[in-house]
Amino acid sequence: MIPELGQLALSLALALALLTGGYGLWHVSRRSQPEQYLSQALAGSSVLIFALVLASFAALMASFLSSDFSVRNVAENSNILLPVQYKIAATWGSHEGSMLLWILMLSGWTAAVALCSSRLAPGFRVRVLGVLLILQVTFIAFLLSSSNPFLRILPAALNGRDLNPLLQDPVMVSHPPLLYMGYVGFSVSFAFAIAALMEGRLDPTWARWSRPWANAAWAFLTVGILLGSWWAYTVLGWGGWWFWDPVENASLLPWLAGTALIHSLAVTDKRDALKSWTVLLAMVAFALSLLGTFLVRSGVLTSVHAFATDPRRGILILGLLILVIGFSFVLYGARTRKVGLGGQFSLVSRESMLLINNLLMVSALAAVLLGTLYPLIVEVFTGQKMSVGPPYFNAVFAPLLLPAVWLMALAPYSQWKSMKLSDALKPMLLPLLASVVVTSATIYLLGKASLMMVLGLAAAVTLATATAGQARRQLRRLKENGASRALFDRARLLGMSYWGMIVAHIGVAVFVAGVTMVKTYEVERDLVMLPGQTESVGVWRLTFIGVDDVPGPNYVAAHGVFELTRGEGKVIHLMEPEKRRFTVGGQVITQAAIDYGFFGDVYVSLGEPNASGDTAAKPAEQAWTVRMYVKPFISWIWWGCALMALGGIFTLFDRRYRRVAARNAAKNGVGVTA
Repeated sequence: MIPELGQLALSLALALALLTGGYGLWHVSRRSQPEQYLSQALAGSSVLIFALVLASFAALMASFLSSDFSVRNVAENSNILLPVQYKIAATWGSHEGSMLLWILMLSGWTAAVALCSSRLAPGFRVRVLGVLLILQVTFIAFLLSSSNPFLRILPAALNGRDLNPLLQDPVMVSHPPLLYMGYVGFSVSFAFAIAALMEGRLDPTWARWSRPWANAAWAFLTVGILLGSWWAYTVLGWGGWWFWDPVENASLLPWLAGTALIHSLAVTDKRDALKSWTVLLAMVAFALSLLGTFLVRSGVLTSVHAFATDPRRGILILGLLILVIGFSFVLYGARTRKVGLGGQFSLVSRESMLLINNLLMVSALAAVLLGTLYPLIVEVFTGQKMSVGPPYFNAVFAPLLLPAVWLMALAPYSQWKSMKLSDALKPMLLPLLASVVVTSATIYLLGKASLMMVLGLAAAVTLATATAGQARRQLRRLKENGASRALFDRARLLGMSYWGMIVAHIGVAVFVAGVTMVKTYEVERDLVMLPGQTESVGVWRLTFIGVDDVPGPNYVAAHGVFELTRGEGKVIHLMEPEKRRFTVGGQVITQAAIDYGFFGDVYVSLGEPNASGDTAAKPAEQAWTVRMYVKPFISWIWWGCALMALGGIFTLFDRRYRRVAARNAAKNGVGVTA
């Protein structure tokens, strides 16, 4: 009965969302200021809907944990031998389960907005919650009508087909939920934007209420992308961290739009400027999240990340995308003249620099979107399959975003509205000098350089030193103005939003430095090795001990053992890569062995027995193909992403957003004022 209870809970959630969300939006369309009870009713129903969806999701997870193979979803994506943690991951490892996870995240964000928006004006609150509830209606209706995760099969299967072996990794227990938290989180900014357009009025109060939600979604999405990149690096066996796969791009697109959005919201909050642009970015960020959903589940893409599903369901998702985004853009076109651009500013100002950075982000977004969709468009019109690979993306992406890194270093020194360019450039002399020294020293010590390496490393050093210098400058200014001599007290006066910006910008610098160094100085060797053989790659020596067959919980692995030494020194690490063949289905995956280091990794991937060798020999005596990489500073890529996400989280604890927004709402009596 557990699956039936899960479906019942989901059906009740659909009915309640349709009733309360539909009635709320209908009511505010007739009366500009509804009664307080309606606002409270929608908030209460939002929390109840989340509880119902959570119960439905728990029912599906219970079916997986109990190996109930009478449920088609469980029979197709699980197995008796599957370890418990991967049975949990299998809950969202299919199209149906992942869509239910999407709905769970959407209902969770809606409940959070309901609980945290009690001080919003009733009319505006009803519009925001109404939009989020109607979004839930569309997705729950889609799930129940075409992708029901609780469908039964009779008679029940004796065993399941097993979860995709590539998803049987610890990272996959946390990567999809965090990625979806980011994807779906942009629905909150979207709902605030649509609610403001419905009222036809927009001011800094709207931006201040929306900023924490956008920052939270962006932070979750950053962590989700980080974990996906880490998974690709450790599991796929090719030694890379980003391949410009279409599904990877599907997560990068809303991240770029979200990055532009959080900076544009800052301008609207502080200066009441770029209002139409900010609303447009809120809509685009969520639209790209929906586009990613379509690409992953439509069957039009071939990717290790994609769900292989019936393309007819992809058409339905495309219909939802057109319906939701089409309505929002029609509303934007009808109301944008009333919204207006907002406050004016000069060419040399912080607003201008943030706007230019926005335009660079959007240009990079457009380039990635074109490279992702162009093969699909060509196939539709010509029937020919083609692909756009890393050379295109590398050629267009870095030149667009490197200027943004330089502007990030300069913008914190600029002033709102207007200033002299010389006043902004003067504090940059020391960071520029530091970049010249560090870049020159790197080229001298490592003996290799390129134009992109010089520009990338110089930009990273400039950004890091300029950001640290700006923080020191602000703390010193507070001290000169009579603030407490205690460093912690002065830091607290600057607010968590400020420190979030500092940490995130340092993270960008670390990320750019890591990408630049690994792209320039990585070494790759393809080897054929016999047991006892030693090969040298740079300063590293790799000795092949042998290969044994080792049983796993639901696979048998060819388990390689290598000794890694630096020069003629002692063994510093025992490398143990594996080639795993899964019992059900017979799929084979590679599990790389990695010696992690702050200044670089050594990466060893086990291939196949050498075809020219003695095929009758035991695995321990055969020659094997081995791929070895030396990846300098590659961990800095993920440390940089972690710092970016941490910066986004810091901003959530800045009380100024809620305090000022609540005061303005109480003063004006509305959520959005003219």
